[in-house]
Amino acid sequence: MTQQELRNLEILAVKTRIGIIKSTHSAKAGHPGGSLSATDMLAYLYEKEMKVDPKNPKSENRDRFVLSKGHAAPGLYSVLANKGFFPVEDLLTLRHIGSHLQGHPNMNLTPGVDMSTGSLGQGVSAAAGMAKAAKYMNKDINVYTILGDGEIEEGQVWEAFMFAAHYKLDNLCVIIDLNGLQIDGKTSDVMNSAPVDEKMKAFGFEIITINGNDFNEIEKSLEFFHNNKNTNKPTAILMNTVKGKGVSFMENQVGWHGKAPNDEECERALNELTAKLAELEEAK
Repeated sequence: MTQQELRNLEILAVKTRIGIIKSTHSAKAGHPGGSLSATDMLAYLYEKEMKVDPKNPKSENRDRFVLSKGHAAPGLYSVLANKGFFPVEDLLTLRHIGSHLQGHPNMNLTPGVDMSTGSLGQGVSAAAGMAKAAKYMNKDINVYTILGDGEIEEGQVWEAFMFAAHYKLDNLCVIIDLNGLQIDGKTSDVMNSAPVDEKMKAFGFEIITINGNDFNEIEKSLEFFHNNKNTNKPTAILMNTVKGKGVSFMENQVGWHGKAPNDEECERALNELTAKLAELEEAK
């Protein structure tokens, strides 16, 4: 990618992180940790990768995205807002009564949300169904889904993976956010899923492992996905990330899985992020 493209991605990612902090602070609830870890992938998907149009979010031939780890909704909402699907100001209504931005994504309420998710494990099943439907209708549609590494402890996930391989869904890109932490602690302690790469390979996926907070590696992984089209195998991107990425005192801290920042913490986080944004915009 060009330096300009990289800078645009970096700016979108910081703006998305600012939206995550502001929205969860306003709601006094939410899940900032896993939203922040997945932000860079979300930014890349909506900035460079997917065929989507904020002015026509229900376009029949659009690519689809399913946030299987639905509790990371603040991240999805923030990137959608920053790409023009709805006003950025709406982020401050997160989880408020009457808001279209509830604690988990709702496809009936929020422009740009392709699937309602929240019950862990179910989103990837819906994504696999979408990919199968696109194949059935001979549509050039790719389906992308992000799962958490705690989420893959759910049995339904593996049923969906088996389905994807059986039906040769090479238009399905499964992205697993390996940030190593879930609500009760380290995933290695709660329910160790390692080695994820060997498991995905055994389930019939083409796999690539990357640093999910590095845009060059993200680009490489999505090129890998496109190069695997017409191989009759779904793709799995295993992205090693830092939970709470971008906010120093939240990084790798399990307590930020499902806790909103208070006034002081919000100010501290926003000071860090706005300083980073100013630096990037000046360099632009």
